[in-house]
Amino acid sequence: MPTRAPVARAHRTVRVGTRDIFLTEAGSGPLVVLLHGGGPGATGESNYDRNIEALAKAGFHVVVPDMPGYGRSTKGIDQQDPFGDLASFVRGLIEELGEQRASLVGNSYGGAAALRMALDRPDRVDRLILMGPGGIGTTRGLPTKGLGALLGYYGGDGPTREKLASFIRDYLVYDGASVPEELIDLRYQASIDPEVVADPPLRRPQPGPTTLRTLLRMDLSRDRRLSSCQVPTLVVWGTEDRVNRPSGGPFLARTMPRCDLVMWSRTGHWAQWERAERFNTVASEFLGRRS
Repeated sequence: MPTRAPVARAHRTVRVGTRDIFLTEAGSGPLVVLLHGGGPGATGESNYDRNIEALAKAGFHVVVPDMPGYGRSTKGIDQQDPFGDLASFVRGLIEELGEQRASLVGNSYGGAAALRMALDRPDRVDRLILMGPGGIGTTRGLPTKGLGALLGYYGGDGPTREKLASFIRDYLVYDGASVPEELIDLRYQASIDPEVVADPPLRRPQPGPTTLRTLLRMDLSRDRRLSSCQVPTLVVWGTEDRVNRPSGGPFLARTMPRCDLVMWSRTGHWAQWERAERFNTVASEFLGRRS
């Protein structure tokens, strides 16, 4: 049986508003934008390395940006309303690519950005896939240990490779031994970019008169628009997620009128990486579904 040729990836930088955004692209067809998580050293391609080719082969134009503040994109994010800023960025990116609509796939921080975009501009979102999205129940109870480790990475003695390895292996995945050293090295180098160290995109809000307002804006589970959002949505959540609580999955399924939910055992926060083959199959089928 002949072996299918690998799908070529292309890289370029586009201007979105006042930001330069680095993109990885593959395939052709309906536009699907993959939005990565907010952990230290995250980039689009490293988060979705196991998914880009499969989704491109399934017949989609796959676009994977380094989110503002990360990788090779412009640093800086509106810390008063981070998810609102990111939703505006996503809308601008879709327009820059010459499209009016796109399907969005978001993990963690990227999931919060995708969900906020669907709430702000549902007319611009075809379908939505969320993997352990941020912003769900974040002001209800104490933060998880994983979220605490993420937000504290640049505090204390500052970023170290050991601290990053512990965060990824102890909190991002169920099986820490499955994460190769090369991935740790890649993300550590990205995490110590001087611009990022000076202005981390995801960090604990600084105490002040606007702190509570910022926290409430970032808790999307309190957004009344969830119950009327008609964007077809698939939520994927690992039962062993140590960053964002798995209870967020059933909450979204109960609240959003067109939301399907799958939960995978022995899976942590990085479902698209740990269960790549299963995720690629489910995501391709969902994104290809037509009303």
